[in-house]
Amino acid sequence: MVQPLDSQQLEARLENRLARLYGPDSAAALMEEIRALLGQPPSADRRALPLSQRDMVLITYGDMVSREDEAPLATLHHFLKETIAPDINSVHILPFYPYSSDDGFSVIDYYAVNPQLGDWPHLHAMRHDFRLMFDAVFNHISAESAWFAGFLNGVDPYRNYFITADPTADLSLVRRPRALPLLTRFDTADGEQWVWTTFSADQIDLNASNPAVLMELIRALVFYVRQGADLIRLDAIAYLWKIVGTSCIHLEQTHEVVRALRDVLDWFAPETILITETNVPHSENVSYLGNGHDEAQMVYNFSLPPLLVHTFLTGSARALTRWAATLTRVSNQTTFFNFTASHDGIGVTPLRGLLTDDEIDAVVAMAESHGGYVSYKNDSDGTRSPYELNVTYFDAITHPDVTAADPETAVARFIVSQAIMLALMGIPGIYFHSLFGSRNWRDGVEETGRYRTINRQKFPADDLRRELTEPRSIRVMVYDRYMALIRARAAEPAFHPLGDQDVPDLGDSVFALRRRYQGAEALALHNVTGAPVTAAVPGDRSRWRDIISGSSVQPGPITLRPYQILWLKPA
Repeated sequence: MVQPLDSQQLEARLENRLARLYGPDSAAALMEEIRALLGQPPSADRRALPLSQRDMVLITYGDMVSREDEAPLATLHHFLKETIAPDINSVHILPFYPYSSDDGFSVIDYYAVNPQLGDWPHLHAMRHDFRLMFDAVFNHISAESAWFAGFLNGVDPYRNYFITADPTADLSLVRRPRALPLLTRFDTADGEQWVWTTFSADQIDLNASNPAVLMELIRALVFYVRQGADLIRLDAIAYLWKIVGTSCIHLEQTHEVVRALRDVLDWFAPETILITETNVPHSENVSYLGNGHDEAQMVYNFSLPPLLVHTFLTGSARALTRWAATLTRVSNQTTFFNFTASHDGIGVTPLRGLLTDDEIDAVVAMAESHGGYVSYKNDSDGTRSPYELNVTYFDAITHPDVTAADPETAVARFIVSQAIMLALMGIPGIYFHSLFGSRNWRDGVEETGRYRTINRQKFPADDLRRELTEPRSIRVMVYDRYMALIRARAAEPAFHPLGDQDVPDLGDSVFALRRRYQGAEALALHNVTGAPVTAAVPGDRSRWRDIISGSSVQPGPITLRPYQILWLKPA
C-alpha cells in the first residue's frame, strides 16, 4: 500500500518530476513560481476519493437551453434546478470559454467566460446547487488566441509556445485522431512556419516541452479550482507531448505532466478530482490511473458506449460481460467515469481488441443505417479507418423505424442500456440528450456541415419544459424512467463508486453485476433482449427485494421480462 506523503515529500516529488521533464535548473525555477502561485505549504496526500453512490454528473453545454433576455448559464441553472436537482448533484459544463471553433474546444482565453453564455458569477451561483466539472483543454489553443498572435508576430515568450516541424520529415508514426493534415502552414514574423495542429488548423498544439508552457497550464488549473471546479477534465491529454519519430501519444513525458498536475492539486486542493479523457483502446486508457495514487483519479470508460451498442445490436451480452469482468480499481483513490453518450460521437477505437473486425464493422454500419454518420481518421499506413459514430445514443440503440412502430419497446431498450451504465463501478456521466431522450438532429448537420452536430441540438427552455409535460411522449418516458433509476442508485450504498464488483456470467441474454460496499450488497440483472429469459441467480439468499420497484423476488430461477431491469437486494 502506498503510504501518505507529508508536505515536504509531496513538494520533493513534484520537483523531481519537473527535473525529469526539464532538468534540475528549470525545475527549481518552476518550483519557485508554483510556491508563489499557491501561497501555502503543501497539504498531506489524501487517502480516498470524496465520492458516494449519490454522485452523478450531467454533461451539458452552457447554452443547451436558453430563454430570451437571460444569460444562457442562468437559464441552464434554473432549468437544472427544476429537472435534475437534487438527484443529479454534479454538472459538467462543456468548455464555456471564448472560442473560435469546435463548439468550444478551440479556446481563445482560458481565463474568461464566453460573454454569449454569461460570466463567472453565473458559475459561482450554479455551484451553490451543484458540484461543477470544468474542461482543461491543455493540448491545444485557438489560432485566434493572444498566445498564438504573439507567436505569429515573433513576440517572446510566445515564440516557443507552439510546435513547429519540417513538413518533409517522416511523421508517419504519429497516431492521428482525425483525417486532417498534421501540420498547418503559417506566415510569421520569423518566416514560413509549419505548426503542429493535431485536431484542426484552428487548434494549435501547445509545446509542453517548454517549461514556461507547463507553468501557464498550472496557472490555468489553479484558476479553475479557485473559480469553483470540483472536477477537472483533461481533454485529449494523450497527445500532449510530441517527439518526432514516435507515435506522439501516451509518451512517458505526457504521463509525467499528468502526475505533476495531480501533485499541484494534492498540494493545495486535495478534494479536487482529475479526470483524463483519452479516446483510445481500453488498456491504453486505464494507464492514466497510474499506480492508483499519482495520476488521474478517474478515466473516461470509453469502451462502454460502443460495447453497449454491440450488445443491443446482437442481443448478446457476452462481449460486455467479458470486458466488464476485467474492470478493477487500481486503488481506493481511483474509479471509472462511466458514460454512454457525450457531446462527441461514439468512439470506435476503444473496441479494438474487444470485438472482431467483423463485429466492429457491424457496429459501424449501424450508425448510417440508423440515420447517423461515420467519421474517419488517417492511419500511419496511409489508409483511413472509422474513428467515431455520429448518432444520438437513443437512435443508436434502436433503429428509428422500429422506434416509430413501437416507441414503448424502444424506450425500454434504451433505459436498459442506461441502467447498465448506472450499475457499473464508478461515477455515471449522463449526457443531457440521453436524459431527455433526444433523437438524431440531422437538420443541424445540414446547417453546420459537421457530423457531430447530430447530438448537439439546443432548445428554448420553455419549449423543452412543455415537451416534458406531454403524456407518453418519448421524452417523458425516458426522463421519468431515467430519473427513477437515478434515485434508486443514489439510495443504495452497494453502488458506491469505490465498492467491489464482480460479473457473473448468466449467458447471452442477461448482463449481471454483483456490487458490494461495507456490508451492503446488490445484484443487478439486465435482460438485453426482447424475449423473456430465465436466469439462475447466484448465491443462496432465500429472498430478494427489487431496489427499483420495491417488490419481493422469491428464491430460485428468476424470469425477466423483455428488457427488464432488476436491481436486487437481500431482503
